[in-house]
Amino acid sequence: MQYLEVKTQSHSYKIVVGREIFEKSLSDILTDSSNDRLFLLADENLFHHHGEQLLKSLQHFSGDVRHMLVPQGESSKSVKFWESSVNFLLTNGVRRNTPLIVAGGGVTGDLGGFAAASVLRGIPIIHIPTTVLAMVDSSIGGKTGINHSTGKNLIGAFYQPKAVIADTRFLTSLPRREWINGLSEILKYGAISDAEIFNEASIFLSADYLSTDREKLISLIFKCMKIKADIVAADEFESGIRAFLNFGHTFAHALEKACNYDSISHGEAVYLGMLAAQKLSRLSGSSLTGDFLEAYRPLYQFRVQPAEVSRDDIYSFMFQDKKRTDEHLKFVLLDEWQSPAVKTVTNKEYIKDAIELMIHQLKQSQPGKS
Repeated sequence: MQYLEVKTQSHSYKIVVGREIFEKSLSDILTDSSNDRLFLLADENLFHHHGEQLLKSLQHFSGDVRHMLVPQGESSKSVKFWESSVNFLLTNGVRRNTPLIVAGGGVTGDLGGFAAASVLRGIPIIHIPTTVLAMVDSSIGGKTGINHSTGKNLIGAFYQPKAVIADTRFLTSLPRREWINGLSEILKYGAISDAEIFNEASIFLSADYLSTDREKLISLIFKCMKIKADIVAADEFESGIRAFLNFGHTFAHALEKACNYDSISHGEAVYLGMLAAQKLSRLSGSSLTGDFLEAYRPLYQFRVQPAEVSRDDIYSFMFQDKKRTDEHLKFVLLDEWQSPAVKTVTNKEYIKDAIELMIHQLKQSQPGKS
């Protein structure tokens, strides 16, 4: 078991990482709470595999555990499901000190976090990230939110959790594709902060990494969590260096929208977005050398047909990015590996060339292509 503390302007909280740690960690967190009632918001697929265990564990702390399931997929990050989550809490008698335990990946965490921030102007939330992506990224830092028809994560709030418990036992039921989703965010940390991560992430190239490299996996997850925790502590509300965490994401979010948040996952889009940001960095004058991302390309099997997306549509969708503050697009680019910078790019053709690289990668994934 390894511990981190995230210190923000709002408050400080602990992150716990390890295997078979859920019950002990939850006990430490809930000891001083009044637990006459607990609420669980859980990803439906996770609940199918681990629901009985989750409920049994929570019933040790309260005789009244209410739960609601969240369907998989970005469509759950909607006003409709946010309203359902709020109704679930309010109609079941939530109070301002009643903890909400949110168990699942990034979708469930973002949705549950925004519901917790909204109800009674804020109730305690404990994140139980159960995907690699949620562990290393979305469960940390207090970004909550839902999607809107005009773009991703356009409705939300900064709302820090009471605690984060990352128990790798929950990863055992993850399909291979979800592991690769999380890998994309791990590689992001290698690009912006610690290039040694590119070597450590090579455990993902092994088919049996979960059983043979368990300690290496926990160590890698912990390292990535610490990078994000340190950045969040320095810049809670993304007025400075926290923007570096969006490396590849401006491209990725536009690609996701072009695919109707359906045929490509967030992690897949982030990987392609990082390739595009790498190219845009060089087109914009970077001295970036080498290509640490390429070794992981064979792990990604994209389902998107290139004809389904257009360069001009993706470019247009970028202007709906919530971080844009003026008429020009800003990107997180690399001056060199581990040296990110936020830069305004005014050359439309450079941006479209980078988008074209993403579409070319989709072509390479089609049957008969190497």
